Formats: sequence, structure tokens, C-alpha cells
Amino acid sequence: MSLTTPTPRQFLATAPAGTRVVVRYRIDGGFTDALGDLLECTETGCTVRTRSSDVGIALDRVVAAKQVPPAPPRRGQRRTPPPAG
Repeated sequence: MSLTTPTPRQFLATAPAGTRVVVRYRIDGGFTDALGDLLECTETGCTVRTRSSDVGIALDRVVAAKQVPPAPPRRGQRRTPPPAG
């Protein structure tokens, strides 16, 4: 019995919305990654909500994709003690 690993496109098409993913895709001059929550995946593209914005990615540019663990909790701002004296 052999297990086949889904292609990045198959993974994105079957992952439920809200899955935390990293997607590597081609851009002019190289590659870049989108890390965040998968919002949707259509036959031609997917949308990943990153920390800074929603990123639309054409599936024909995707070279790798996988599920990743939830983001660690954000640390609160450090409080600076009042000046002495």
C-alpha cells in the first residue's frame, strides 16, 4: 500500500477555510511565501489572510503548500517602569 502526497494544488483545494497554511509561489524574479489562514480556494486561485493583508495567489504559480501550526500568542507590550525619584 503506497500513500501519495497531494500536490500543493490538491492540498489547497481540499483544505477547509480557516486552515493555517504557508504557500510558496512564483513572482517575477523568484519566489515568495504567504503565511496565514486560508480564506478560500477556487479552481484558479486561493486567498490567504496574512498578518498584513489578504493575498490572492494564482494556483498556476504555487510551487508548495502545507498546513502549519497555529500562530503563537502575541506578547503584550512591555511596560517600562516609571523613572525613579
